[in-house]
Amino acid sequence: MTMSAGWYLRRLSRMGPREVGGRVGDAVRRRRWRSARPDCPSVTGARFTAVLPAGAIAAVPPDAAKRLIAEADRLMYGHAEFFGVVRDDLADPDWWYDPKTGRRAPWGYAFDVPYRNEDAVGDIKQIWELSRHQYLTVLAAAYAITGNERYAERVAEHLRSWWAANAPLRGVHWTSGIELGIRLLSWVWIRRLLDGWPGAAGLFEGNPVAVSQIWHHQRWLAAFPSRGSSANNHVIAEAAGQLAAACAFGWFPSSARLRADALRSLERQLRGNTFGSGLNRELATEYHGLVLELGLAAVAEADAAGVPVPDSIRLVLLRMTDALAAVVDSRLRPPRQGDADDGHGLVVDGAGTERWGSLLATGDAVFGRLDWWPAVTGTDVRTPLLTALIKPTELSVTRPASRPAHFADAGMTILRGPGEIWCRCDGGPHGFLSIAAHAHADALSVEVRHDGVDVLADPGTYCYHGQPAWRQYFRSTLGHNTLQLDGGDQSVSGGPFLWTRQARSRVLAVDTSDEGVARWCAEHDGYQRSVHRRRVELTAASQELRVFDEVRGRHSPRRDVRLAFHLGPAIAVDLVGNRAVLTWSRDGENRSAVLDLPERLSWQAHRGETDPPLGWYSAGFGRKEPATTLVGTGFTDDAEGFTTVLRFRG
Repeated sequence: MTMSAGWYLRRLSRMGPREVGGRVGDAVRRRRWRSARPDCPSVTGARFTAVLPAGAIAAVPPDAAKRLIAEADRLMYGHAEFFGVVRDDLADPDWWYDPKTGRRAPWGYAFDVPYRNEDAVGDIKQIWELSRHQYLTVLAAAYAITGNERYAERVAEHLRSWWAANAPLRGVHWTSGIELGIRLLSWVWIRRLLDGWPGAAGLFEGNPVAVSQIWHHQRWLAAFPSRGSSANNHVIAEAAGQLAAACAFGWFPSSARLRADALRSLERQLRGNTFGSGLNRELATEYHGLVLELGLAAVAEADAAGVPVPDSIRLVLLRMTDALAAVVDSRLRPPRQGDADDGHGLVVDGAGTERWGSLLATGDAVFGRLDWWPAVTGTDVRTPLLTALIKPTELSVTRPASRPAHFADAGMTILRGPGEIWCRCDGGPHGFLSIAAHAHADALSVEVRHDGVDVLADPGTYCYHGQPAWRQYFRSTLGHNTLQLDGGDQSVSGGPFLWTRQARSRVLAVDTSDEGVARWCAEHDGYQRSVHRRRVELTAASQELRVFDEVRGRHSPRRDVRLAFHLGPAIAVDLVGNRAVLTWSRDGENRSAVLDLPERLSWQAHRGETDPPLGWYSAGFGRKEPATTLVGTGFTDDAEGFTTVLRFRG
């Protein structure tokens, strides 16, 4: 995907004067750096002191260690899967190769590489992911737990290979700050986990190539921070990686300054990226997880180095953790809202470890769980390692006395009912900052689960670059459980990470205090001459969810309506007229529900269609599978709205 001149004009229109000035300065600096790459300052007597305290490795639960070692052994054989693409070439990887397209990124000055152009580079996510070196943190953790040096030797081989193949400012791995930040964090943990290995010092502080790479990474991050309308999760990763490296690898004359600058940036950006309620402002749940992981890892590095951390940072992370505990369903799954690209801040666990349970376990150890938190039964490696470094701190804060259901600033409401019924109602802002990069056109959408099974599902994300039709579908209004008018989206897209007009939503009423019936009502103005208003009621006694849609305002002549309900991939459906019988299985037990759809609309079931895309579910980035979408078509009517009733059986 090559961005057009029109895209650049639309992108420029979303920037303020300060951001434009900063980007002009960045452009000048990139031009100057092309021919003026400085040498790394000489370092003598460097030592790594940010080691794990005694007993940290021994605190890793045996089952978590077993999963980790199994994952490490797969990696040793060269096997891994990234974004749905299975690889068996990791014993000796090609750092610029994309196995999805078979293309290889071109060599050259970093800022000349057209990384958004899949025809020239390949799928950039496939290329970048391996070079985050999070698979190497897994191997390093396996060494720390087992003492088997083959893991450490493989890590050393791959780091030396990467450093040799990716000289500073050369190639695709020097084009994006989030990649550099996460890579630095990985290197810090690799050095920490390899500390007992005799070759650790020679690989890092005793290795001029490694020292130079660390310094150039930090210099890059200091020079090219994400700015203005792009200061979302990327800037958090940049600050966290910079802080981690400046604390753990504080060997340079600039280390103290970089450490202080990164800490200030982290404090400012964490507050800016987080609502007062604790939810992430991008309204994309996986980025809530990424930012929380990065924040906790950054605090661990500062505490390990004895660098004072402002209470304001810890308070944001505490609020984020409480908010996560509040919104998860009975299986500890959070909402599937907005973009998701499977990004992690720190990976030291094997397959099968529950990400969200792991974060709640860490939050429990660092902040203490509240009585209303859901129980976490799983185990992980990361929690005992992180919490061995984070210092206990008394925070002056009032935490929720009961489980929050409504987050007014984020416009998110969770309705809960018997039989583990969970319903997310979306009446919040379209997204974060002027471009709302990771938002979807999903105003007033609902997401419904029963005992953790997606019944009315948010279809997910699937892709970012290279497949514009699929990118458009998964972030479209039709791609969510809401109402579409005249075949258009509520918000107007200006590109894969850009919205030029954003629907404004507002929640009109919420009542979750009545144990018998929970209610929610909201509206949005995304359809210009008309307002879409939606009411949702969840009745406990009948296990019934009722959704009422109406279109208010001027719509003469009548406007075309499409009302979509996306079923989860586990749901089988029998649609007759306007009644759909839904069936699925959970833990060997058959479950069912009846979905009575508005009679005034004509209903059809769509599944796995490609031209155009409709009827798909993406469980993770780069993966999609057919799932049934029910679409009702018709027209607006001033006299009546559209009523949908979902009744769970038993």
